[in-house]
Amino acid sequence: MNMHLILIMNTNKRRELADSKYNERRSECEQALDLLKQELEIQALGNISSEQFEQFKHLITNEILQKRAKHAVYENERTIQALEALKKGDIREFGRLMDASHRSLRDDYEVTGIELDTLVEAAWTQSGVVGARMTGAGFGGCAIAIVEKDKVEAVIKSIRKIYEDKTGYKASFYEVRIGDGAKELLDGMIA
Repeated sequence: MNMHLILIMNTNKRRELADSKYNERRSECEQALDLLKQELEIQALGNISSEQFEQFKHLITNEILQKRAKHAVYENERTIQALEALKKGDIREFGRLMDASHRSLRDDYEVTGIELDTLVEAAWTQSGVVGARMTGAGFGGCAIAIVEKDKVEAVIKSIRKIYEDKTGYKASFYEVRIGDGAKELLDGMIA
């Protein structure tokens, strides 16, 4: 079994518009929710399944609002599926869900930008990368990838070159190793 690590990839681009765009996306989701409430008794977009969304999305006649709502509904399902994949130890499925999440953040929620997309899409082409997506508020900032430990150096080298060639920025990379988690200490000894 291959061991994996989390690779944080920093665009080194100052975040722009993140606060105002976050408020805009939230407002768009609230508007879409209000339209769905015409026929559905729900309090949040996460209260419906993707199947229900597809059945009732016609209530959202504005294409932008429909895309925002689609992202919220499907992302909620992806999160639940990702938890199940992790519980089963299915890292490949988890990676597939990460990739789908980024595509939705790019195409439906529209919060990524050229820098994040370049990092993530470069990661997708690398042998040893299980999945990748942006993280945080978007419009700059960081992305993460799940990478096979024995391929991380080659992955970083390749992504670094692709990113710098396309954007002119130099990305930073941080390897995160996962430990056992918190433990109770008793008089300096692990319990």
